[in-house]
Amino acid sequence: MANHPGGTTVVTDFPYPRLGRHALDLMRLIREFESRLAGYAAAGLIRGSTHPGVGMEAVAVGVAIALRTDDTIASTHRGHAHCLAKGAEPGRLLAEIFGRSDGYCGGKGGSMHAGVAPHGILGTNGIVGASIGVATGAALAAQLRGQDNVSVAFFGDGAINQGIFHESLNLAAIWSLPVIYVCENNQYAQSAALRDMVANPDLTARANAYGIPTHAVDGMDVAAVYRAAASAVGRARTGQGPTLLVADTYRFLGHMVGDTEIYRDSAEVDRWRARDPIPRLTAELVERGLMGPDAVETVERAATQLVDQAEEFARRSAAPPVATAYLDVYQPDVHQEAR
Repeated sequence: MANHPGGTTVVTDFPYPRLGRHALDLMRLIREFESRLAGYAAAGLIRGSTHPGVGMEAVAVGVAIALRTDDTIASTHRGHAHCLAKGAEPGRLLAEIFGRSDGYCGGKGGSMHAGVAPHGILGTNGIVGASIGVATGAALAAQLRGQDNVSVAFFGDGAINQGIFHESLNLAAIWSLPVIYVCENNQYAQSAALRDMVANPDLTARANAYGIPTHAVDGMDVAAVYRAAASAVGRARTGQGPTLLVADTYRFLGHMVGDTEIYRDSAEVDRWRARDPIPRLTAELVERGLMGPDAVETVERAATQLVDQAEEFARRSAAPPVATAYLDVYQPDVHQEAR
């Protein structure tokens, strides 16, 4: 499954009886949540861009269920799935996306800058590749404090060409930091195809120069993602240093709400939709006798109900008062500046 320049690791099996249903619940919730964003934008409930991750749920969930609550993640502009998988409440997250006062950041962060400290969510981020530096810093902090927390950086294939990727991996390797770098290779950096943006399409090769173990994983298979993530988390938590995971995945919708998608054809989208991670896991659970048709319907109804409740909560939430505009923002001592 992988290149292991830093040594072999033990990859645990996916615990279907314990986590299979939980993973399906999370993926269904994320799919329902993300699928409604375009409608919210059309209704004027979302200001600015928002980036659905429909189709990419298995990466977020497979990684998150391998983590503890006190482990940290740093996310991207397409980060709602990561937040929900890590434990964010759908209502408060949607309120944040709507820019409402009951959102996790009081409505000031919106879709691309939502953080949830109690769940170790260091923030979604509109700056390409910024999550890489944030997670590396969090891993260094845990190491300096003598804690066994690990940190995860989610980023896309476009971000892997940013300088911060190489700077961070170099430092993480030198200091054996407890950090996992998760590249969600959804084949496009906005509208630029991966094949046109890199000389070597094998992105796992990027970590070899730093002696960091790296795994190429099927990002449409939540069990495969979990196995790779659990192995990487085990290494990080026991002081063995960083790992790079490259998860091949695909966004079924456009880069952002309103994307014309002129850069790809429908046949390509259909090929990836045939590998949808949700029916894949559902079929596996049914085949193993862990779910029946009634249970499958229950999961679907529960996801719809949860997002209905989240929408009701977010719509009821008021906009932040104008007087709060300068709260929670760092401001130097103006008197000190005057002196």
